[in-house]
Amino acid sequence: MASSTGSKPTDELATAVGQYVLGEVSLGKAAEAAGMTRWEFDEVLLDAGFESLYGPRTNDQLKTELDAARNLGE
Repeated sequence: MASSTGSKPTDELATAVGQYVLGEVSLGKAAEAAGMTRWEFDEVLLDAGFESLYGPRTNDQLKTELDAARNLGE
């Protein structure tokens, strides 16, 4: 897997991609761990054959997001 900048992948990048694909970290956290912007990391994922997954992946994540949205007006 090579990044869109043409540099060799680092251990940090490989780990971040793996954690993101497994659902262990968010897109933003994975990008941060890889030392990239969210958009750069998204491009790396696309180059590697993965699509970014937006929104909650589990029922617990969905509940957390719903609770946060409900509390915005308070």
